[in-house]
Amino acid sequence: MSARIFQRPKSAMQSGKARISEWVLEFEQSEARRPDPLMGWTGSGDTQAQVQLTFPSKEEAQAYAAQYGIPARVMATPPKRLKLQAYADNFR
Repeated sequence: MSARIFQRPKSAMQSGKARISEWVLEFEQSEARRPDPLMGWTGSGDTQAQVQLTFPSKEEAQAYAAQYGIPARVMATPPKRLKLQAYADNFR
């Protein structure tokens, strides 16, 4: 039961900065997903993959994983890139 710790990215539909400063501990899947024979939906018996824990800092997430013996890897936060563009650039 391993986990990954990452900082929540801003969605494409989000213009504000709500919830982008929190860190998430998410468990990785321990078994592969398979299609349901009746409905065709994908699923698995692994309920840990549905759990997401949020923390205010990376250190608190790492401390939680260490306290409960969860092997966790920290995913680096990608750098923010600004695309400076003027409205007039659409007509060139």
